[in-house]
Amino acid sequence: MTWMSSSLPLTSTSRASPVITMAGSRFFPKSSTSSQTFTTQKGSGDPTRASVVHLLARAHSLPCSAASQAFMQLVQPTARFQLALDLLLPLLTSSADLAQRIPVSFILYSMYAPYPISLNPFKSVLYATFVKERELAIEVSAKGEFSEREQLVWVLWKILKEDGNDIGPYSPSTLTKSPLPPELRASCLFLDEETFMENDPDHSVAKSTITAGEPKQFAEQGASKNLLPLLPPATETKITREADRENERIAQAMKLVLAARDRALTLTEQRASITLTPLIPRLTSPTMITSVDLPPIVSYNPNLAYQLVIALLMALPNNLAQDIDISVYLDALTLLPPTLPSFDLLGRLLRDTSAIPDYSTGGKTTIADIVRSEVLGRFIHESIKWLDNAERDEHEGLVSDDRFAKGVQNLCRFYSALLKLSIVDAASDADSTEMSHFALRHSRFEDANALYCILASGRFDPFYTAMI
Repeated sequence: MTWMSSSLPLTSTSRASPVITMAGSRFFPKSSTSSQTFTTQKGSGDPTRASVVHLLARAHSLPCSAASQAFMQLVQPTARFQLALDLLLPLLTSSADLAQRIPVSFILYSMYAPYPISLNPFKSVLYATFVKERELAIEVSAKGEFSEREQLVWVLWKILKEDGNDIGPYSPSTLTKSPLPPELRASCLFLDEETFMENDPDHSVAKSTITAGEPKQFAEQGASKNLLPLLPPATETKITREADRENERIAQAMKLVLAARDRALTLTEQRASITLTPLIPRLTSPTMITSVDLPPIVSYNPNLAYQLVIALLMALPNNLAQDIDISVYLDALTLLPPTLPSFDLLGRLLRDTSAIPDYSTGGKTTIADIVRSEVLGRFIHESIKWLDNAERDEHEGLVSDDRFAKGVQNLCRFYSALLKLSIVDAASDADSTEMSHFALRHSRFEDANALYCILASGRFDPFYTAMI
């Protein structure tokens, strides 16, 4: 059951102006911490390209195989090669973050994984990158230091040996943070140049060359499929059918979330999102959703936005451990425009009594309590500012729709519902002062006039609202 009657959302305008603190209001202080970003090429007007850029920016926390499956679902088969040339190859050969270059390498490999590496059109670039990064890593190693390139060199080596599937279950974040044993350092990894630089199908692609002076034991150990040296042998298995299905479902959930930012999901997609609901926590811990993603998802798909916000708050301990500041997501909620989808989301959150950790006291609180104390006051304040700007634009002839009148009507109805549910108190100056002034100023509207009567009477008779 939705919070208010469903209708088309109001057209929103920008609300990036500084926030003026309302006297007596209670909300989370503005945080200077921004969500983690990655260096990516900016997408053009092509929505598919933009979705792939968004995917790569968040692929660091997902299994490489899940990122690859998401890429396959986002891009049509006939467009994959060209998009790989235009977007993936420049990332692979650039100095971008390893958390992006590793999934790019795996995607380029997995596009032609059913075939021998000799038939992969990107094998020469993969090999050239392997050689370049290996030389740079060896130079750093010669100085007695350790280069982060070592992990990328090892990943490329596994891919070029056709052992890339061993990497699939692990995320780039896990791979970059796992130290390599001495026998898997860049100086000990060798490949046959002729296999990758010449079009000779007779060469064995998966074979490494043991050059003169290379200890044979290193080659034998390097040829093994020990994916992560710190993991016990029991976990070093190839992708099982169950794991593959799980990765495919994660990729589908990720695809729906990416699409939800740009449009309302179809009925078929909404039904699919219901079945994928248990996977949403996997997308929020560590999070692949940024605070910038929330407003468009709320506008187009408030039901999905509700599930994402709940998952973000539930994953609070994990996110704090990874230096993810939850306040940026609460800030995003306070800056939502006063539209029906926003009121629907806030109303559902304010009635959700699910227990979550209290990051300020270390104890327990509820979603309703944290949203009321950290979001509601500032949301009301920002909504009034938004409507004031909309009224000014209407007077200046900049807009010709009824966003201002509809906004006043919906905000007053929303606040009246909060009063009836005892979420806010009409007798409390901290709760109702600013809204009383707003309702009085716009009392020419029926809903604003009715709300002002409730607020004014409630100051003298606290039980008045119970009889409304």
